[in-house]
Amino acid sequence: MRLPQEIIRRKRDGGTLEDAEIAAFVAGLTEGSVTEGQATAFAMAVFFRGLSLPERIALTRAMTRSGTVLAWDLPGPVLDKHSTGGIGDTVSLALGPIVAACGGFVPMISGRGLGHTGGTLDKLASIPGYHVGPDLDRFRAVTRAVGCAIIGQTADLAPADRRLYAIRDTTATVESLDLITASILSKKLAAGLDGLVMDVKTGSGAFMAEHDAARDLASSIATVANGAGLRTVALITDMDAPLASAAGNGVEVAYAIDYLTGRRREPRFHAVTLALAAEMLVIGRLAAHHAEAEARVGEALDSGRAAEVFARMVAALDGPADLLEAPERHLPRSEIVREVRAPGTVAAVATREIGLAVIGLGGGRTRPQDPIDPAVGFTDLARPGDATGLLGIVHARDAAAADRAEAALRAAYRLGEAPPERATVLERIG
Repeated sequence: MRLPQEIIRRKRDGGTLEDAEIAAFVAGLTEGSVTEGQATAFAMAVFFRGLSLPERIALTRAMTRSGTVLAWDLPGPVLDKHSTGGIGDTVSLALGPIVAACGGFVPMISGRGLGHTGGTLDKLASIPGYHVGPDLDRFRAVTRAVGCAIIGQTADLAPADRRLYAIRDTTATVESLDLITASILSKKLAAGLDGLVMDVKTGSGAFMAEHDAARDLASSIATVANGAGLRTVALITDMDAPLASAAGNGVEVAYAIDYLTGRRREPRFHAVTLALAAEMLVIGRLAAHHAEAEARVGEALDSGRAAEVFARMVAALDGPADLLEAPERHLPRSEIVREVRAPGTVAAVATREIGLAVIGLGGGRTRPQDPIDPAVGFTDLARPGDATGLLGIVHARDAAAADRAEAALRAAYRLGEAPPERATVLERIG
């Protein structure tokens, strides 16, 4: 019998865990025999001591097998993308429908916000009626009928990860390369994918702020995934400024709708979306090369087919059928909308602080059980080099919250000389 505390002790002291020990601990997470305190202690021990590659693979496999592993029979490749998270990173809401419009099938299992970053699931939950937690039969049916279904982690898929994920969010262990790798890949392997593209963020708003750390994570995920038989490519992308000019939940859904319908296509957001979509099409053999893939993505957007897929997905998961036509009728709104202005050119952005300000408004969590306010956040956020005088627009529930958010936003911006232009996609691994 392998007691949880002995497994924790061995890793705490820098030992190497056997596959059977890791499997036993993950089984305890799934069954509930491992307490929350023990799960927290394990996460902290891994955070400080790290896992070897064999331990990382063993943890990923054990978490994958803690629940159902899907198998698909579809007339096209089953593809997905995952981001390590950032501010204004609402790419998934656009990317899934784009790839589906190009012939792929995207059963995307998304998470809630982690730390200072927003979560795709919290954004979708701001759509009235949208069912973020359907059972697996409905998940399969929507994926087959629409081509794309973005949902939350179900009780059936990688349940051990679902428990550990919530604990990591509130115990300052989010940044662990080992836990990130196992968490992401256990869900993706359980989803039965044919190909995966990773978006690993680096910069002031990323968990891996330093490029070398981002490269290590990208390499870890690509190595473990490809070793498990899942074709995977990782892109390292810039998070030194918000990716979209919106940060929040409902406001990011509105932004994604504007992007899909062509009402607004900001260059940085489009560049990342295009690069990830092209990689997915190539890895799924829906395009022979990146130039062909980019042309197909452009056609899917410009023809309106990607927007149509998004609308069908929302309706199929019980959201409003006319969300694209009338988002203002359905998406939540805050009582206070306030512009924040300062003369000068934006030299730099403390992007993480903007994410923390969203949490301060009620748009994120400090505990797993905390509710999310879907209406609050920021829009029209300035980027480095902008000189319009507008730093952003605060969306808050009351004047006191707006005052705090305004102060935080002002503190997050440094004005001065425009910085050199920074590439959006920094490196490709895999």
